[in-house]
Amino acid sequence: MGLTLAGLQHCVSGESDEGFPRAYFQAETRKLADGCLTRLGSAEEWSSQREARRRELLEMLGIWPLPERGDLRARVTGRLDQGDFEVERLHFQSSPGLYVTANLYLPKGLKEPAPAILYVCGHGAAIQDGVSYGNKVSYHHHGVWFARQGYVCLMIDTLQLGEIQGLHHGTHRLGAWWWNSRGYTPAGVETWNGIRALDYLETRPEVDATRIGMTGRSGGGAYTWFVSAVDERVRVSAPVAGITDLENHVIDGTVSGHCDCMFMVNTYRWDYPQLAAMVAPRPLLIANSDKDSIFPLEGVLRVHRKVRGVYDLVGASTNLGLLITEGPHKDTQDLQVPVFRWFNRFLKSDESPIERAAVKVLTSEQLKVFEALPTDEINTRIQEGFVPIAKVPAVPGSAAEWRTQREEWLRSLRERTFGGWPEVVGGVESRRTLEVVRQGVRLEAYTFQSQPGVELTLLVARRSRLKQPRELEYNVLGEQEWIEWMRGMGPVFGEDLQVLPGWEAQGTAAETGAGSGPEPGWFNRLRERLTGESTAVAWLAPRGIGPVAWSVTDREFIQIRRRFMLLGQTLDGMRVWDIRWGMAALRELRAFRESAIQLRGEGAMGVNLLLAGVLEPGWERLELVGLPSTFRDGPDYMNILRFIELPQAVAMAAEHGRVNLTGAMAGDWGFVNAVGAVLNWEPERVRIQIK
Repeated sequence: MGLTLAGLQHCVSGESDEGFPRAYFQAETRKLADGCLTRLGSAEEWSSQREARRRELLEMLGIWPLPERGDLRARVTGRLDQGDFEVERLHFQSSPGLYVTANLYLPKGLKEPAPAILYVCGHGAAIQDGVSYGNKVSYHHHGVWFARQGYVCLMIDTLQLGEIQGLHHGTHRLGAWWWNSRGYTPAGVETWNGIRALDYLETRPEVDATRIGMTGRSGGGAYTWFVSAVDERVRVSAPVAGITDLENHVIDGTVSGHCDCMFMVNTYRWDYPQLAAMVAPRPLLIANSDKDSIFPLEGVLRVHRKVRGVYDLVGASTNLGLLITEGPHKDTQDLQVPVFRWFNRFLKSDESPIERAAVKVLTSEQLKVFEALPTDEINTRIQEGFVPIAKVPAVPGSAAEWRTQREEWLRSLRERTFGGWPEVVGGVESRRTLEVVRQGVRLEAYTFQSQPGVELTLLVARRSRLKQPRELEYNVLGEQEWIEWMRGMGPVFGEDLQVLPGWEAQGTAAETGAGSGPEPGWFNRLRERLTGESTAVAWLAPRGIGPVAWSVTDREFIQIRRRFMLLGQTLDGMRVWDIRWGMAALRELRAFRESAIQLRGEGAMGVNLLLAGVLEPGWERLELVGLPSTFRDGPDYMNILRFIELPQAVAMAAEHGRVNLTGAMAGDWGFVNAVGAVLNWEPERVRIQIK
C-alpha cells in the first residue's frame, strides 16, 4: 500500500492525540504560568516596576503612546425623571468621531459631590427591528440601584453592541488576522473609552472624583480589569466574570467562547494574573460563579491565588476579596448584592445590609441616546486607524543611516513580533529517518525538533551518486505546494515514506480522486533540475502543513490560531522559526555544509521565508513567487505593521543575497531599489517582476 494524498493532508503529528498540538500548547502555557508573579521580590521592587508594566499593558492594548485627550464633545440628548433618581441620555467622543453612548444615573437631592461608579456592559444585545439600543439597556438595573443608593453611575455602551455597532469579532469570526499584524484589539478601544469616561465623570459637579469605582460583568468585567490596571483614578474595582488564566483559555479551550475584545495583543507574554495584580493595592473584589463555562472556577481560583501574593507583599491583604456564587455565566442577584456591599464598604464606609434589589424599570426607548446615528462616526471602522501603522520611511541618506534604521527594525522584529520564539540553546540535532534511491534519485529525510513538542521533517533529493552538492535549493511548502509534492513524489516513493514520523499509509496517491492523482511530469522535472550532479533540492513543511497538519475543522483551526495569539505568538510567526531552524539543520549535515543555499517559497509561505531570510543570513539567493505588497494581505505576525512593511523587509533581505520577486503584487517596491542605490548594490541584486 502506498501513501494517500488525502491521508497526508489530514494526518495528525505525534505531538497531539486530539487533532491539535496539545503538548505544545501545554508546554508554552506552563512556561508563562510558571514565570507569572513567582519572583515578586520586595514591595519596593514591585512598586518601582509598576510604570514599566503599565506601559507594556498600554502598548498591548494599542494605546501607547496614549491617544490625544481632546475635547469630549459631550452632549446630553434627553432626561428622565423617575422620582427618586434621574437619567441623562448622553454621548461623548473618546476621540474625534469615536462615539460613546451612555446613560448617567443621578440620585435626587444631592447636597454634595457623591461617589461614582463607572459601569461597563457585557455582551447583552438590545436590538429590536434592526435598531440597536445599546447593551446599556440590558444592564440598566445596576445603574438604577446605584442611583437609589446615592451613587452617580455612568453606564457606557461597548463598541460592538452600542447604538453604533462596531466590531469585536475580527479573528474570532471574520478572518481579520491582520488585526494581529496591526497590533489591534477592540479591548484597546474599550479601555480607551473607559479612560475617557473617567475624564467625563471628573467634569460632573455631582461627582467626588476621589471616590470612583468601576464594575461590569463578562465583557464588562474584562474592561474593568483593563481600565483599573492602567488608570488609578479607579479607586475600587469589582470585575464580575471577566478573567481567567491562560491554562483555561489555551489548554481547556475557553478561548473559543470569547471574541477579541477580551484579550490584549500579548506582546510581552503575560498570563492574566499579571493583569489582575496591576490593581494592587487598591480594593479589588474578584467575583465569579462556580459553573461558569467561559470563566471556569479553577482558573479564577488560580488567578486569585497569585494576586493574593501581591496584595500580601504590599501589605494590602484586606483590600482583596474573592466572591464565588453558585450558578452559570449569568447576571444573578447572588453576584450583585456582594458587589454592591463592596462599593458601600470602600466608597461610603457603609457596612449595612442591602435591603433593595436591583430591578429593571426602564424601556429600551427611554434609554436610547440618538434619534439618528451621526454621519461622522468612525466606530464601524475604528479597527482601520485606532493603532497607527508605520509611516513610509524616508530613503536613508547614507549607509550609516541605513544601518541605524535596519538595526531598529531588527530589534522590533525580535522583541515585539517574534518575542514568543524559544531561546536558542545549542545547535539543532537531526536524525536521518529515510534514505532510499529510486529511478536514480536519492531521497533522504531528516527529522528534527523545531522546539520541544514540534517535530518536523526535512526532505532532500539529489542524484544518487552526488556526495557534496555545490548548490542546495531549500523550498518551504504551503498546503498547495505540499499537495503538488505528494502528487509528484508519492508514486515513486510512496511505500518508502510510510516510515516517517506523522506519515500514515492509507493507499496510493493515485487513489485520491479525480484531479489529484499522480503527476509523473513533476518528478521528471525534478530529475532535470538534479542533472549535472551539482544540485540538491530540500523541502520543509512547517507546522500545520502536510504530514504535520492538524485534523480539525475550519472552525477549530481558527481557535488553534487564536491560541497562538494568546501566547504572544502567531502560527505563521512560529512557522518563520521552523523555517530558520530547518536552515540551521541543513547546515549541520555534513553533505551540505559547503553548499550554496538558495531559498524558494510561494505566496504566504514566501512571506514566511522572506522574514526567515532577513533574520537568518548565510544564503545566496532568495526566490519568492506571488508576494503580496503589504503584510496586511499576507500571513499575520504580531505588531509588524506598527514598524515595518514588506518592501522594507525585502531591502533588509537583499543585504544577505540576491532577491528575485516573480509575480509580486503592485506596491511601493521603489524603496528597495532606492536603498540599493545608497548601498551601491550591483544591478542584478534585486529583480522585481510585478504581476
